[in-house]
Amino acid sequence: MSSVAAQTYLTPQEYITAERKATLKSEYLSGEIVAMSGASHEHNLITMNTATGLYNQLVEQGCRVLASDMRVGISAGDSYFYPDIVVVCEKPRFEDNEFDTLINPIVVVEVLSQSTEAYDKGEKFRRYQQLESLQEYILILQDQVQVERYHRQDKNWVSSEFTSLEDILGLISVEAELSLQQIYRFVEI
Repeated sequence: MSSVAAQTYLTPQEYITAERKATLKSEYLSGEIVAMSGASHEHNLITMNTATGLYNQLVEQGCRVLASDMRVGISAGDSYFYPDIVVVCEKPRFEDNEFDTLINPIVVVEVLSQSTEAYDKGEKFRRYQQLESLQEYILILQDQVQVERYHRQDKNWVSSEFTSLEDILGLISVEAELSLQQIYRFVEI
């Protein structure tokens, strides 16, 4: 979950050096630092429900499901994000020998709030599309039942929307399914 960008420019290396020492997380967008804010109860429930559902289905396939603290690097330092969930099914590749910046996720999941929705659907998604490994981008609203799936088909991204608790979200790239009922378990909407 992100908030307003600060007006401080840092090089990618300055950002990584500072971030590795920081007690609070921030994202990096072409030189600008984007402070991370805390997450709501609903956001945490949705993240845990989704990550657990994916983990339970994918662990035997050798896929790793990582939640919120795994930094993802894009285009050699152009951007760094902390997605709510990432899935990597190949051997994880990292930007350097610190093994804290993943560069080959196959699925990225973001749980949206009113303050992050435009950023996650817009600029952040445009940056994520630069990842050659990324096959699916999942956006989950926390204040209403709505999940958007973007799936890469050649050079295009095809979107699907799910709006009923009876819907099943199919993740094509990892052959997994999650019911929206599971994603929104315990969430009061």
